Amino acid sequence: MFCYQKKKRNKCLIFIGLPAFAKQQPPTNSFNSFPPTNPHRILEQTNNFCSMVKCFSFTATRDSCFRCSFSRAGLRSSTTDLGDGTVMHVWIPKLHVQSKPTLVLIHGFGANAMWQWNDFISPLISRFNVYVPDLLFFGESYTTGPERSEQFQAECVVRVMEAHGVVSGMNVVGISYGGFVGYRMAAQFKERIEKVVLCCTGVCLEEKDMEEGMFKVKSVDEAVSILLPQTSDKMRELMKLSFSKPTQRVPSCFLNDFIHVMCTEYLQERKDLILALHKDRRLSDLPKITQPTLIIWGEHDQIFPLELGHRLKRHLGDNAELVIIKNAGHAINAEKPKELFKHLKSFLIDPLSRAKPGN
Repeated sequence: MFCYQKKKRNKCLIFIGLPAFAKQQPPTNSFNSFPPTNPHRILEQTNNFCSMVKCFSFTATRDSCFRCSFSRAGLRSSTTDLGDGTVMHVWIPKLHVQSKPTLVLIHGFGANAMWQWNDFISPLISRFNVYVPDLLFFGESYTTGPERSEQFQAECVVRVMEAHGVVSGMNVVGISYGGFVGYRMAAQFKERIEKVVLCCTGVCLEEKDMEEGMFKVKSVDEAVSILLPQTSDKMRELMKLSFSKPTQRVPSCFLNDFIHVMCTEYLQERKDLILALHKDRRLSDLPKITQPTLIIWGEHDQIFPLELGHRLKRHLGDNAELVIIKNAGHAINAEKPKELFKHLKSFLIDPLSRAKPGN
């Protein structure tokens, strides 16, 4: 991934990164300057970049960088056969410290868990035993069985945690689809989950909401085509829906590279996951979780509109708190990571500090 330095922070642009010329640059009259002002020159340079991408995958390289980052932070990769054709991959602490609480970070649709949680591992691992699973049909997790519900995903996460000796005292943070799974973990395994954070999680949606025009898309099939993009145009559409201020100047070759590496495997199975979320869904069937719950939402979320956040707050009552992040869309972990971490810290970490003797 191409990155740039801004205020001494290595900030990676968009999902797969932007080439250097995608940054806004002051105008210049130099013929050899870059980016060029001549449209033919722009096309030539873009084609050169695209030719390079065909020989070298920036997405795969970035994925390897994330692996190194997770390892340096103190996690190691682990794959567990749960039986019945189900295999779960999870990043686990190299050393589980009994005096620390346990935190499970659950990703949403898109890339694997590393891409969505990389910015949060280092600041969280000093206070928690951090576990980061790949949900079924993402990363290295899969099942040969027919089950596609979020309830089954929740069971598999709990089972893989059991396999690593963690049977209680878990705090769960889920973003988007990961929040559906985290919610079911809290509902099905009440005695094991202590606190829950749900980020832009439309768990309160109903099947009729789409017919009544709540969403930007008109049908589940249209939603599938965007959430599982197979063309650069669909990827741009996903970016537009996911971010409050999406980046406009990403060459198609970079988007196609990301699609090839991250969005083609288990395509039918991922479609089935989305269909299972929507089919026959009614708020009256949704159990109320009893754990302290923090709901975090992007102000301009176009995938799961903010109304679903208010609906969830009403559903859970005084047991939940709703926080709205201003000028943010659905991908708050990528668009507003500092604000998201601030709220995670306030809910998960600060109470631990106050609980220490002498504080």
